Amino acid sequence: MIKNGHHAASNRSEEAGSGKTVDSMCSPEKRKRVVRLWCDGCYDMVHYGHSNQLRQAKALGDYLIVGVHTDAEISKHKGPPVFTQEERYKMVRAIKWVDEIVEGAPYVTTLETLDKYSCDFCVHGDDITLTVDGKDTYAEVKRAGRYRECKRTQGVSTTDLVGRMLLMTKAHHSNLDNTDYQQHTDNFGKGATVHSPWTGVSQFLQTSQKIIQFASGKEPQPGDTIIYVAGAFDLFHIGHVDFLEMVYKQAERAYVIVGLHFDQEVNRYKGKNYPIMNIHERTLSVLACRYVSEVVIGAPYAVGKDLLDHFKVDLVCHGKTEVFPDKDGSDPYAEPKKRGIFRSVDSGNNLTTDDIVQRIIANRLQFEARNQKKEAKEMAAIEAMKRREKEQQDEAAAQPVHS
Repeated sequence: MIKNGHHAASNRSEEAGSGKTVDSMCSPEKRKRVVRLWCDGCYDMVHYGHSNQLRQAKALGDYLIVGVHTDAEISKHKGPPVFTQEERYKMVRAIKWVDEIVEGAPYVTTLETLDKYSCDFCVHGDDITLTVDGKDTYAEVKRAGRYRECKRTQGVSTTDLVGRMLLMTKAHHSNLDNTDYQQHTDNFGKGATVHSPWTGVSQFLQTSQKIIQFASGKEPQPGDTIIYVAGAFDLFHIGHVDFLEMVYKQAERAYVIVGLHFDQEVNRYKGKNYPIMNIHERTLSVLACRYVSEVVIGAPYAVGKDLLDHFKVDLVCHGKTEVFPDKDGSDPYAEPKKRGIFRSVDSGNNLTTDDIVQRIIANRLQFEARNQKKEAKEMAAIEAMKRREKEQQDEAAAQPVHS
């Protein structure tokens, strides 16, 4: 059981990749005013790595604006996005550290954009982002000293998630030494010919610190309506966001608790080698959503008396997706129905995790080409950086030594 909400002030100054904290970056005079920050990106297939980047960015200031690129811009520079721009705008808006989003943000980040939105700094992860012609999209703001860096989240990338869906193997969340999975990741990120540190696949390792960073101990207050929902919430997507937003709107002061089922339970009722994301990954994804107050990790499948009484649940909601029976064939929602506190909620969005997998499979060749193109650009940039570094070293060595 962990609680969600805005992270505590004690976390405000941690984990800036540049090594600079709020205290060291801003003078006392400057800290009297609001520090505005800019992040931008594709935010396609938003995962907890994106959320963690935005969490770190928000820790560097007070007000976070996120620019999201259009489908046309992404297609030009990277290849086809999985989600439409409208879906991506809504996903980013639902991340709790985001204060405002800018739709159709330019792909190259300029000082003009920062000034237009009165932003002090641009914040990005410590991977390379390149234009279609191989140039660093943050070169201008870096030169002006208005760029800050945060750490990339190890163990997750859109490339890896696409790879998991194309392979659809149970091994992705239990055994990364599996031969089939390893062969697949060779094609998608870490093969003998691939050396980019950003495109590779690595195993996500959960820590208590990461959960604490994503959650804060907000207890339900008197007058709150405690609403419970349960499910897999696998590959957290816009269908989940629309459902949780609708659940949140069921009461004037909603305190939404999400029960997440263990991987084995999800595999039992979903089959087809689900879940794509393991329980630890799904926990962070759901915690990052602004409509969620608390998460129960490994919630029982049947919403029984003990759970309802323990959390003092006022309302239990379920979407329009199929309710699978429990192992003994019983209705997992029998108890809340008996109490008259069960409600079926229609979010108006029928998107499922299955639908996303189908999108990926339908465009398999395009995504494989996109990943290979991204890798080639990254490697070219790394080689260019190495050459520039060597030239600088050679120049320094050639300088005469003055006694």
